[in-house]
Amino acid sequence: MLAVFNLLPAFPMDGGRVLRAVLAMYLERQRATRVAANIGQFLAIWLGFLGLLYNPFLILISLFVWIGAATEAGMEEIKSTLSGVTVGQARLTDFQVLSPDAPLKHAIDLTLIGSQKDFPVLENNRMIGILSQTDLIKGLQSEGDQANVGGWMQREVESVEASEPLEKVLQRLETSDCRLLAVNDSGRLVGIINLDNILELIKIQSALQESHERKPGRLKS
Repeated sequence: MLAVFNLLPAFPMDGGRVLRAVLAMYLERQRATRVAANIGQFLAIWLGFLGLLYNPFLILISLFVWIGAATEAGMEEIKSTLSGVTVGQARLTDFQVLSPDAPLKHAIDLTLIGSQKDFPVLENNRMIGILSQTDLIKGLQSEGDQANVGGWMQREVESVEASEPLEKVLQRLETSDCRLLAVNDSGRLVGIINLDNILELIKIQSALQESHERKPGRLKS
């Protein structure tokens, strides 16, 4: 029974991956994944309907299949969107920085005039820490707005090279406690990157891809 269930043509079961492999022989991988995911979600609806008629346990299975199909399609879309994109292409170059000797009041001012929430702390053009919004609030509650940034910043700084694949950096940010990474090029700070920036890039690229797919082909003269 487990073997038969695993061969159902729906993600995240192996049957769904086999179906995608077959579809990928004729379609692009991303589109093949989308079609396989849609088939999997249709199967989930069918299982849910059977669950209402015969066995309520099938409703739980249908939810598992539906969520699995949506997750697989989302992951494949992200991989396709970020394929070939480097950190250097997605890094933030217009951002505010703080000095370790600056008062927290300066961080408040920068927060209120813009949308930046996490600030790199630089000393001699070298990133030595990060002041997050959480750190700022804790500092204000404990010592007030005249406390030094250096006393409340996170001193563990992680960095990436501008030439690294963005997909790997996304995985790193998702599993790391660090919200912001320094982007270096030959040892020189050339930008920063965070999870919010990558997610915005994914949304923009996905919208452009959908627009390109829906755009009608031009007639040949």
